[in-house]
Amino acid sequence: MLSRTTRKIVALIATALLVIFILGLAYSISTGFAGFWGGLPFWVISVLVLSMAAYDMWDECFRTKS
Repeated sequence: MLSRTTRKIVALIATALLVIFILGLAYSISTGFAGFWGGLPFWVISVLVLSMAAYDMWDECFRTKS
């Protein structure tokens, strides 16, 4: 088992890498051949997925459980 501090650090690093990857992918799709309107559905999906990832990280590492 990881200690609480180690779990927070690993979760922050992993979530940051996920955010960088997904936003970079969305940016490259929107500025490429698809254009803004072609990349808009991917942006919407990306924002939803990243918000779920952020909530899961908060729920697992930072929320106090009773």
